[in-house]
Amino acid sequence: MGSGGHLASIRSTDESAVPMVYVVDDDESIRIALKGLLNSVGLRVQTFPSSEEFLTLPKNEVPSCLILDVRLRGKSGLTLQTELANHDIRMPVLFMTAHGDIAMTVKAMKAGAFDFFAKPFKEQDMLDAVAHALARDKARLAAEQSLAVLRSCYNSLTPREQDVMNFVVAGMMNKEIAAQMGLSEVTVKVHRGHVMKKMAALSVADLVRKAEFLGVGLDQCDWSKR
Repeated sequence: MGSGGHLASIRSTDESAVPMVYVVDDDESIRIALKGLLNSVGLRVQTFPSSEEFLTLPKNEVPSCLILDVRLRGKSGLTLQTELANHDIRMPVLFMTAHGDIAMTVKAMKAGAFDFFAKPFKEQDMLDAVAHALARDKARLAAEQSLAVLRSCYNSLTPREQDVMNFVVAGMMNKEIAAQMGLSEVTVKVHRGHVMKKMAALSVADLVRKAEFLGVGLDQCDWSKR
């Protein structure tokens, strides 16, 4: 599928949710050319002549990617890539260079670069790479949102309900949980019902999947100190 199909899947009628492409290059002609190219397929674009200006800009939580020149005046693109990781800014980075070499490319890719382009590049190649980068970032944001919702559900459980959940996902029956926690089986059933409701779990298997997604289980729970 070409870039058009990918981009159609990540566009939104809500302007504030339209994907954003950031461009950092100290060559004004490159900034102008990329802005025009990306605007032509309906993307919002913000351009910057330096890493410092890009870092000071507040970022919206929308699918985004960064097209970044390796060699910049002042702070280099590779340095910016490291700073983004240190600030937990995880949008995909597509590098450009007119002076690239193998060592530089390897360093950028090992640090997590999404793609690497030698100038001049083909417009369609850049559009395709941007489309794939935005699709990846959209999936990342969706996963983070799902995790945040799930974490909120888990935090709504009482400490004892969390304990019961952890025993349930470990495969223990109500009778075994009751004996382990010093509770009646009826009380365990009540707590278990609350857990299933608050976690919006359709089945024990669904609860197990959610616990795995959250990374919770008996090893995170010292129920004897409750």
